[in-house]
Amino acid sequence: KAFIIDRLQELLNAGADLLITTGGMSVDPDDVTRFAIRELGATDITYGSAVLPGAMFLVGYLNKVQSSEFKVQSEGDSELRTQNSELIPILGIPACGMYAKTTIFDLILPRVLAGERVGRKELAELGHGGLCLKCEVCRYPVCPFGK
Repeated sequence: KAFIIDRLQELLNAGADLLITTGGMSVDPDDVTRFAIRELGATDITYGSAVLPGAMFLVGYLNKVQSSEFKVQSEGDSELRTQNSELIPILGIPACGMYAKTTIFDLILPRVLAGERVGRKELAELGHGGLCLKCEVCRYPVCPFGK
């Protein structure tokens, strides 16, 4: 677990604004990636989805403080003091990402890259149409998967 935390921290220190992990997302005792993500400081962690392939998917967010200074923003007559921080999404892809052509990752990554905050509600909504039919000729995204 410490190894995973150290590697993720290295990526954050290098300026990563999105973390993607693979493997170690199951419920086996030696699958510790999700515990490492929590220990790293991720919050709003949602683990599990109603989408196959991808039921053991994880999404969480790290609060990355860019500086210890506060920005002062004027709003009308009042001033707001806010810390200059941003949320860093972290996505945990289960083992299905190694063998399945299309997974929940394909449904979530574009939303995260567009700035959408994905949580329990958004993952639950994907349950309708959440089963990849493994068509002989894959036509994703022109199919009912995840819609």
